[in-house]
Amino acid sequence: MTYAEVFRAEWGQVVATLIRMTGNWELAEECAQEACAAALERWPRDGVPDKPGAWLTTTARNRAIDWLRREAVGAAKLQEVAAMTYEPEVPAYDVPDDRLRLMFTCCHPALAMEARVALTLRTLAGLSTAEIARAFLVGETTMSKRLTRAKQKIQNAGIPYRVPPAHLLPERTPAVLAVLYLLFNEGYSDVTRSTLTEEGIRLARLLVQLMPDEPEAAGLLALMLFHDSRRNTRLSPDGVLITLDEQDRTRWDSALITEAEQLLDQTLQRGSPGPYQVQAAIAACHAIARTAADTDWPQIARLYAQLPQTPVVALNRAVAIGMADGPAVGLALVDRLAAGSLAGYHLLPAARADFLRRLDRRTEAAEAYREAADLATTDADRRYLEKRLAEVSVQS
Repeated sequence: MTYAEVFRAEWGQVVATLIRMTGNWELAEECAQEACAAALERWPRDGVPDKPGAWLTTTARNRAIDWLRREAVGAAKLQEVAAMTYEPEVPAYDVPDDRLRLMFTCCHPALAMEARVALTLRTLAGLSTAEIARAFLVGETTMSKRLTRAKQKIQNAGIPYRVPPAHLLPERTPAVLAVLYLLFNEGYSDVTRSTLTEEGIRLARLLVQLMPDEPEAAGLLALMLFHDSRRNTRLSPDGVLITLDEQDRTRWDSALITEAEQLLDQTLQRGSPGPYQVQAAIAACHAIARTAADTDWPQIARLYAQLPQTPVVALNRAVAIGMADGPAVGLALVDRLAAGSLAGYHLLPAARADFLRRLDRRTEAAEAYREAADLATTDADRRYLEKRLAEVSVQS
């Protein structure tokens, strides 16, 4: 791993631990940044330590102690921080994981839902403001203001840094689930950041242990496992995206698929289906299809209809209907979405391009592929779209 990858992998844990130690959000982020800067200076000379996360946390803690000493916060607080390690002691109802604890802190009901999710992604995953803005389909300036307001509100309100008692968990659960899924997706959509995918799954497992009677937590974990089962088949050796219909299904991880199926079946038996369970059921349709041609697209379209019709869900449903009823139907549905909030979202012109290619309207397909490639946010997506563009351009 490069230094940058180590920092991304460890950032959330370091910040989460420093917030627990100091109770100061801004100080925690500043000290974590200073620790990373120190690592860039020392590691090339001394080598990467065996436990880089512990090294970064200790260095950041020492920076925090220096700051507290300068600010004369009081001997008791200084002694408390100095005595802390990066491995917290937690009460019996809690989870021994600083990241999950920080997630529940960020997802306090006093904050707006989008602010909860955005703040957690920024603090836990180290995602840039631009990356988070892209996930929410808003401008970077707008997202920056939301993040600032959210941190100030937590600081000013004295919101405690802990997993709340069991009876208060439900009010924070939807935002925590949203954070976990966005965290997972950020790593899944960009293979250079696969540690985020692994972290999303790890935290989802912890959440299922914490809330065994919450069906949506189990549904989300099943959804992640279905997706992750295809991880090793999503890129060609030269780093080009391989779409679902072209992946080698014999290389899918059957153990993960079996685990996800069992988890989903047990969850659905509770009779309380929610959005993550529905999305897991969609993923299961793909997982159990022996070939791409065997995919039950009508069922997938029906399942998408059960979800809240966000712009992205509407696009996915349009694609599923087009695969079930023909590319002309799909293209008409996708074109209706073009003037909405998906403008600038590369998968919209990519979907148009695919339907146009299937209709043999190659010149129009080339234009759509070109637009999608220009908007793509990862190298793997861009190279795939450029490959398709070259194919339809040669044929036209």
